[in-house]
Amino acid sequence: MNAIIDWLNATAFTLLDNPVSWVEVIGFATGAACVWGVARQKIWNWGVGILNNIAFVILFLGAGLYGETLLQVIFAAIAVYGWIKWSRGASGTAGANDLPIRSATRTEALTGAAAVVLATAAIAWLLHAGTDSVVPIPDAFVLAASLVATYAQAKKIFQHWYVWIVIDLVSVPLYFSRGLALTAILYIGFLALCLYGLLGWNRLRKTAAPEPALAGV
Repeated sequence: MNAIIDWLNATAFTLLDNPVSWVEVIGFATGAACVWGVARQKIWNWGVGILNNIAFVILFLGAGLYGETLLQVIFAAIAVYGWIKWSRGASGTAGANDLPIRSATRTEALTGAAAVVLATAAIAWLLHAGTDSVVPIPDAFVLAASLVATYAQAKKIFQHWYVWIVIDLVSVPLYFSRGLALTAILYIGFLALCLYGLLGWNRLRKTAAPEPALAGV
């Protein structure tokens, strides 16, 4: 097992004078495939996403990004929920994959925004007080906002794309600052894929049947 971890952390090549490990390469490939799968509403995105979470646990732990390490573990748990949710769809039948894209209700939007603000403050304080993190606030924001975005993604709430776009804009300079050049470049690609997903889901939402009325609108 130690030999595998050592290989994953070994340098594959150098990018912008920063060593790039094999686990970062794996994270790059699985991350890009996962976001493309979400944009295309492919159920397999959740399985690939879990592989990406495992890769990033190893990567972020080594880079001292403790909030993001914890985030990957929680991501994997939410991915299981999302996999089931998408698979059962609106009909509740296994393999249906007919869960419709919908807008967030006012209650969902306000609750999500409040959760991001409060969780960012709490996690940043914990990282500052209990770890050697030098970037507690952006690390905490990415963690908190990503959880909200992933949960909304599992429910196919259209506005989750906007949250991911903000996360990507914060993540790019964060990862460059920690010497994770390939991961930073990956998040630039994520940003482009999020814009692609946003436009694609918006087009599908407009051509679909009218959204049902939801409580909390």
